[in-house]
Amino acid sequence: MKGLVLDNLRRDQLTDAISKGRRLDGRGMSEYRKLEIRPGIIPKAEGSARVKLGDTEVMAGVKIEHGKPFPDTPDQGVLIINAEVLPLASEYAEPGPPDEDAIELARVVDRGIRESKMVDVNKLVIVPGKEVYLMYVDISVISTGGNLFDASSYAVVAALMNTKFKILKQEENGSVIPTGETSELPIVDLPVSITAVKIKKGIILDPDVEEESINDGRLTVAYDQEGNLCAIQKGQASGLKVEEIMEMVKMGKEKVPEIREMIRGALEKNG
Repeated sequence: MKGLVLDNLRRDQLTDAISKGRRLDGRGMSEYRKLEIRPGIIPKAEGSARVKLGDTEVMAGVKIEHGKPFPDTPDQGVLIINAEVLPLASEYAEPGPPDEDAIELARVVDRGIRESKMVDVNKLVIVPGKEVYLMYVDISVISTGGNLFDASSYAVVAALMNTKFKILKQEENGSVIPTGETSELPIVDLPVSITAVKIKKGIILDPDVEEESINDGRLTVAYDQEGNLCAIQKGQASGLKVEEIMEMVKMGKEKVPEIREMIRGALEKNG
């Protein structure tokens, strides 16, 4: 993400601390900032959630409509994820259509949700090949404090798990009408995204905005409930060695159960 540029003194302080196995904010190398999740915060949405991860704040909303399926998946519902960094989110954010960073953010989050098979889209069909449920998920970045990938993913996961929608049916004349009943989404997995960055020779999880600004390589990995790697995205132009990637994946896998329980706990508490 475009943004903060540190002066040499601050950069040296950060890199020196990380080279000694510590971080300037006092966290351990794999320790996440405080995570807060509030589901159901948009009354007019079918599902929603607001996530705070340290100074990063993200909101996700789900809107469900009906329409034609994609030609290559006629028997599946449709999931589309978009992202927007609001102008007030950062002094570096600009108004206008989503830039390449927002597009990357949406794609990375989408891939983790989609490849984990979190939602059984085969059950979101009204009439095979003709009418299916269309799920639109909008990510709005309220404050950019580092690690938008994970914060956005947690917001989308919580919003989808919080979703309730009207059950529809097609009548003989072809019109689609509500049945008067509602349903939750057919959730079959709870994926967790973990982002790691390399700074010199150190590897840390959940970089804040300063750490993110000096990273030498980024890796975002999504894990399913069984701990399997289901999506991976490398960021930044610099390369990562195989052993560095393996270490990032290992650190992420060890952190996943903790994050997953936080998401579940927030949903149960506010459900």
